Amino acid sequence: MISDVLGKAYFHQNTQGEFVGNDPARGPWSADNCHAGPVSGLIVRAAETEVGPDKMLTRLTVNLLRPLPLAGLRVAAETTRHTKTLATTRVTVHDLDDTLCATATTMHVARRDLGSVPNVDLPAPRLEDVVDGPFPIGEMRHDLPGFAHHSEIGYPAGGNQGAGPKIVWMRTPPLVDGEDPSPIQALCPLADCGNGISWNAPTTEMGFMNTDLTIQVHREPTSDWLASDSISHWQPSGIGMSQSVLFDTQGPVGTALQTLVLFPPN
Repeated sequence: MISDVLGKAYFHQNTQGEFVGNDPARGPWSADNCHAGPVSGLIVRAAETEVGPDKMLTRLTVNLLRPLPLAGLRVAAETTRHTKTLATTRVTVHDLDDTLCATATTMHVARRDLGSVPNVDLPAPRLEDVVDGPFPIGEMRHDLPGFAHHSEIGYPAGGNQGAGPKIVWMRTPPLVDGEDPSPIQALCPLADCGNGISWNAPTTEMGFMNTDLTIQVHREPTSDWLASDSISHWQPSGIGMSQSVLFDTQGPVGTALQTLVLFPPN
């Protein structure tokens, strides 16, 4: 059963096929704009639909050009290469005024059945040992319900819940009303939280907005609870980077990188 926290999807589609943000999609910086994680899920949805199910999305790179309005987004994907082994796409996200808000590229690789192969045994943090905790960012720039209020959060027992690197488990709502997200669509909201998980100072002291997101996936997640082991590097130049290893309950599934813009609070 889905909890009340997860009961509402990030988006619903209107009769024109545009994606309108529900409360869970609202980001922390503005009451009118989306968190980029759910929008990245929409980008994956468009790319996976364009390419088809025989190939797995292995890389997503999103460039965040402008705020992403909750009022509505148009997402379009086109194939830029398609061979027996791989496919690539270009995806655009426009607002209702036809302003380009984000661009993305994806890589998809054909699935093969190789039986068993040698691999590194790197277990996931134990979900059984987590304790409930608050959303990693305690402060928001508005007082409306948003992404932070519609995610279930867990921390390793005795793990860091303050500033600095940390591991966070997260379970998130469906992406679009009436649909079950694909495994990689479901991974995107967490993947875009690396900067919010591993902040080095609270938002009352420093802002840390990401300008992009790159996700590299080597295995599709199989659980609804997903974890991110994240660290942020902040520099006096005002530039930073967040890097995360992403897990399901069986082990690592990929990595996420974000470029950060640092700015003092207003």
